[in-house]
Amino acid sequence: MRVRPITPERLVTELTERLVAADPPGRLRVAVDGAPAAGPDELAAALVDPLRALGRPVLHVRAADFLRPASVRLEFGRTNPDAYYEGWVDEPGLRREVLDPAGPGGSGRILPSLWDPRTDRASRAGYVTLPPHGVVLVSGALLLGGGLPVDLAVHLELSPAALARRTDPALRWTLPAFARYAEEVAPASFADVVVRVDDPRRPALVEPDAAR
Repeated sequence: MRVRPITPERLVTELTERLVAADPPGRLRVAVDGAPAAGPDELAAALVDPLRALGRPVLHVRAADFLRPASVRLEFGRTNPDAYYEGWVDEPGLRREVLDPAGPGGSGRILPSLWDPRTDRASRAGYVTLPPHGVVLVSGALLLGGGLPVDLAVHLELSPAALARRTDPALRWTLPAFARYAEEVAPASFADVVVRVDDPRRPALVEPDAAR
């Protein structure tokens, strides 16, 4: 295993090149997974323009726009790490409205957001059609290991110390959920791309095949 330091700009370039080179049977479904402190939404957003510049239609979907209603996700309180880990994101909705339509044989008719957690109501977003050679980027936390159908998974890895240091104090109650995720799912062990982001200014690509 080799850990290769890389600039944030070069990281975006290399990920863009990898996504363009991917050849799925249809649209490319990409998960950009990481704790909020790791910046998965920001990385996914940074990939949009470079991919479009290379001729790939792109839709960025945030898992935070596919949360379950408050009556369900907050049933055990607003700061329950087990509930956060097990059921905040509406994974069936994400599959039904985004990943299945973007998959092989899918219609390409995608709903970019399902639920507005601020109003706790349906977002009323309109459907968007993604062409057959398009890319859908789904970003958020705890996305891997639950069976969501994706073609390529990017995991942004933080050490426990860095995660605790960089997590907003208001969200520190989520730390046990990410500890469970690391232990039970171990996303860094199977994601297609792993990026260490303890220092966001100096990310590093983990290259498991380099030692062969």
